Amino acid sequence: MRLGDHPGWQAALAGGGPVVPFFVLDPFVEAQYGAAPLWRLGLSLGALGEQLVSRGSRLILRRGDALTALRALIAETGADRVIWSRCYDRASIDRDTAIKAALREDGIDAISVNASLLFEPWTVETRTGGFYKVYTPYWKAVRTGDPGEPLPVPADLRPPESWPRSERLEDWDLGRRMGRGASIVSAHVQVGEARAETRLERFLDTAIARYAAERDRPDIDATSGLSENLTYGEISPRRIWTAGRAAMERLSGPAEEGAETFLKELVWREFSYHLLYHTPEIAERNWRPEWDSFPWRGESPDAEAWRRGMTGYEMVDAGLREMYVTGRMHNRVRMLTASLLTKHLMTHWQIGEAWFRECLVDWDIAANAMGWQWAAGSGPDAAPYFRVFNPITQAEKFDKNATYRNRFLAEGRTRPHQEALAFFEAVPRSWGLSPDAAYPAPIVGHQEGRERALEAYRNRAGAGPAGVTTGVSTA
Repeated sequence: MRLGDHPGWQAALAGGGPVVPFFVLDPFVEAQYGAAPLWRLGLSLGALGEQLVSRGSRLILRRGDALTALRALIAETGADRVIWSRCYDRASIDRDTAIKAALREDGIDAISVNASLLFEPWTVETRTGGFYKVYTPYWKAVRTGDPGEPLPVPADLRPPESWPRSERLEDWDLGRRMGRGASIVSAHVQVGEARAETRLERFLDTAIARYAAERDRPDIDATSGLSENLTYGEISPRRIWTAGRAAMERLSGPAEEGAETFLKELVWREFSYHLLYHTPEIAERNWRPEWDSFPWRGESPDAEAWRRGMTGYEMVDAGLREMYVTGRMHNRVRMLTASLLTKHLMTHWQIGEAWFRECLVDWDIAANAMGWQWAAGSGPDAAPYFRVFNPITQAEKFDKNATYRNRFLAEGRTRPHQEALAFFEAVPRSWGLSPDAAYPAPIVGHQEGRERALEAYRNRAGAGPAGVTTGVSTA
């Protein structure tokens, strides 16, 4: 959803002849996306369409089976090449491989390009030729890598003399599942390539130098916010990597550490796609098979209370309400909310992953799955212990003055923050929530929940003969 640093545009223009920008909304995409990301996808399509019109081009939209739609457009335009950006999850790979084979049988040149990663998964290998299963060695392998310089915005988009029919974006009604929450979340999104660039420049000017020291603080504006724009390709990781490397070179001391830490977070996203490609099961089931016997619960009143931000732990509830109001959640709080659900409430990580997929405008299939499995303990992690976050000490450490909690929690506050009240305007009326109601007591005591989770971990089938190192509560 951009013009800058887009290998697909470069490949299209290099072949000569007119170029028709085309987006197919196929049933596979609609089934994969939750309410918030599908709505946000519509906003991105709208922004790209406007950007193209301003440059003398336009975006053609069709809904339905991707191969059928492509063949129809080829017949209408006489196109002899189709170029698209690669995906890395197994279902998308299978779909696109079949489409490529079918088009080539039709005599069409079908080309896929890397437009969303710094390093494609098969290009990074261990010394023995395998893939990386732990982040730190992966980071060491790619930190000095060269993904190349970002490509410039094309000077001429080479539009055709006549345009094929396009469906109307508004007729797709991609926000229908958002309900009344759309008007609330819309105030917090930054849509399109221009705003992504502005976001990056602001971060480089004001926050990257202190990123290492402050990135875990949800009470201050210390992160880039670019995960939203990366999700829809409104900015490339190569553009961000190049800017981050330049910042490292001009900074020193703690400021340089801030820039490097930021790049590590960008590479964490790369690592998630590395794992998704090599171990596609990470998106759907436990990455570590020994966790299949862990006695996680399925749906329950506790899981529903968690979804509604009514666990009785203020930091957790503030995070879940932030997500419902803004479409995003601070990363430190994501870890905390996931830990509470999977450890204290003994609920399967898939339930939390599905809720994030429903509510996050920066939902990413690889990062979301790996993040949840990391928090649950079933995914890739070099830590030799069972991690249980303490929601009380986490709040004291990272939100000392309760600034973040007061921003998103209304109950018991004399003058609730506007965004705390917005939560009650966004949620379904059927939830029956009111800012005037009493705040709930903790759904389970911290010590009780922690011990229950540790006992289940010790007793799970396949646990090592030496037992476990009794988990930690980060404080």
